[in-house]
Amino acid sequence: MRWTLLLSLLFAALASGQGIEPSESELDGLEQLYVYLHRNPELSFHEAETAGKLMSELRPLGYEITSPIGGTGFAAMLKNGDGPTVLIRTDLDALPVAEQTGREYASTVKTTDDSGAEVSVMHACGHDVHMATFIGVARALAGVKERWKGTLLLIGQPAEERGAGARAMLADGLFSRTAQPDYALALHSSPELPAGQIGYTSGFALANTDSIDITIRGVGGHGAYPQATKDPVLIAAYVITALQTIVSRETNPLDSVVVTVGSIHGGTKHNIIGDEVKLQLTVRSYQDDVRLRTLDSIRRIVTQTARAFGVPADREPLVSIVEAEHTPAAYNDPALIDRLVMVWRQAFGPANVVETPPVMAGEDFSRYGRTEADIPAVIFWLGTVEPQRVQSGEPLPSLHSPFFKPEPRAAIHTGVRAMTAAALELLGR
Repeated sequence: MRWTLLLSLLFAALASGQGIEPSESELDGLEQLYVYLHRNPELSFHEAETAGKLMSELRPLGYEITSPIGGTGFAAMLKNGDGPTVLIRTDLDALPVAEQTGREYASTVKTTDDSGAEVSVMHACGHDVHMATFIGVARALAGVKERWKGTLLLIGQPAEERGAGARAMLADGLFSRTAQPDYALALHSSPELPAGQIGYTSGFALANTDSIDITIRGVGGHGAYPQATKDPVLIAAYVITALQTIVSRETNPLDSVVVTVGSIHGGTKHNIIGDEVKLQLTVRSYQDDVRLRTLDSIRRIVTQTARAFGVPADREPLVSIVEAEHTPAAYNDPALIDRLVMVWRQAFGPANVVETPPVMAGEDFSRYGRTEADIPAVIFWLGTVEPQRVQSGEPLPSLHSPFFKPEPRAAIHTGVRAMTAAALELLGR
């Protein structure tokens, strides 16, 4: 009965250029799925139950499931004749955050993380919205196969929060085990846009992200006799200041770079000059050449500053790029963006399709487009905030905040319409 209603609404919507319009009963089901996922979050590479829940929703629709891929990931294919292959991704993982939204269905989950510490777990980045939308898209497109030709490749990706899931799925033969996409699509919750709107960025949308571990090694001793030491705390202070000259004096002002020292640890007591100081950095950029120059500059500044303070050659600093946490910049193919924006404006009206500036956050969805096949890819923003909260001007909680609480029904509604409209545009209506 609900699919009869959905199809009737669909045909009316298509006639008026609105894309697929989910019925109220379908939205009820998707909202219930969202609540279930929100109450049962799982950390990166531990999303077994989450993946199982989504696969159980997809199998009855006729999707061919391949699992596991890249740990707890999966792929679901629906073939419908000759035509392009469109990849649509959802992420599965949650964050080690203790929820403080006060909602009736707030997460109370606690678990042990990979380091052995007990942590609370919350979907503080909107991945539960993504997954509910993903299932809504899968249902809608499976129900209107007469409207498109080609192959849908839906993937549930683990460990987006660690920037490691896409790499793991690709290394595990994602495309050789399924199909080579012609296009790749994803969406991400926005903590700023009102529900009912979507945002897009042409070109670079999200940044290269790099984590860097630095150990500055000195010669320790008594705090009253600094002349007999090489103080790593002092060296670290000079290094932290000098690192900012990479942005202000080595980078073209028209390019964007962020160098943040997020952690510094050294020493044990007031009157002891320690042997070493450890720093942890995050570095953000867009262009690959700017990224590489920045990383080279960090190595040079750290090494040469230590030498300037007379650190012995056998005590030179250690600079380590944490490759496992590197995420390449997400680049939205301009031609594909132009094509989809036309569709979205027709579906939602120009006022609800908003051009947004690039951000320095990272997203490993970028890896699907940056394979050897150079797949045109787009990730767009999905508004999640109650419109009245946006209009009030009150401070809004960011992603990863314990207070982040999307308006799920309206966001899922918009997400299903936007993603199905994009898929139908690429697969041929």
